[in-house]
Amino acid sequence: MMKNVVAIGGGHGLSAILSGIRDIEDIKISAIVTVADDGGSTGRLRKRYTIPAMGDIRNVIVALSDSEPLLHDLLNYRFEGEDNMDIAGHSLGNLILTALTSMTGSFNEAIRITSAMLQVKGSIIPSTLENVTLFAMMDDDTIVKGEANIPSLIHNIEKVFYQGEVHANKEAVKAIEEADLIIYGIGSLYTSILPNTIIPGINAALNASKAKRVYFANCMTQSNETYNYDLREHLEAFKKHDTPVDMAIIHSDEIPEMIAARYQRQNSIEVVDHGDCGIEVLKRPLLRFDNNLVRHDPVRIREVLESIL
Repeated sequence: MMKNVVAIGGGHGLSAILSGIRDIEDIKISAIVTVADDGGSTGRLRKRYTIPAMGDIRNVIVALSDSEPLLHDLLNYRFEGEDNMDIAGHSLGNLILTALTSMTGSFNEAIRITSAMLQVKGSIIPSTLENVTLFAMMDDDTIVKGEANIPSLIHNIEKVFYQGEVHANKEAVKAIEEADLIIYGIGSLYTSILPNTIIPGINAALNASKAKRVYFANCMTQSNETYNYDLREHLEAFKKHDTPVDMAIIHSDEIPEMIAARYQRQNSIEVVDHGDCGIEVLKRPLLRFDNNLVRHDPVRIREVLESIL
């Protein structure tokens, strides 16, 4: 029987999950992706053309694409030079999505066409079709404007929010309503995952869903965003933003001391479970270690999610 799997997030973490689950048999994948990014190439194109952010969308297209590796590399190709000059700093995939949005008058249609060209397995759905700006309130009541600016301050984040009314993409709401499994993550808690779930229509659908809602935890904290958080504190952030979680998945791997020390010098430590989360926590070997970096292994991700399905 076909199962509907919805993955919610953004950035490279969501791409790792999608790379893992794309080859599971008898599932239909829907990726709901944040469009709040306003840094780098994406930010420049948003400002110039007043369109939603496409950078995370591009990453997800590549993760779910069945096309030749050369096309993946081409989509991610970034022009060299100073970022504020001409096309320098832009990725080709971002430019293609911008061009198709201009040609068709629809961001959804631009994603659909690109997905068809690259033989994407599943549906890629922006959480909103509006040109949104993410805000954060810090623990000292400082308000920070812009997704790219939020991790730049050394403060604890109390909440993220949008100013004014933001409408959910109807396709995202429909995917959640039909889901058998909902996955949050992997990725930046406040700037990749929660920017999707705080949109009212999506939030209501998540709270009404009968599907199992699973948080796939990061292996390391993020400096200035989840500094010193353990698993319970990550889950408390979901609760603060009225985002329901039924189960958390976290690694059981031992991180080599040399690699842990390298991360600690960047104010990043291992995310651990102290057994006080109040929900089911599944611990599995999930990691690989490449060039002194900690990464989730897509094959291991697939194995643990197959067991849940």
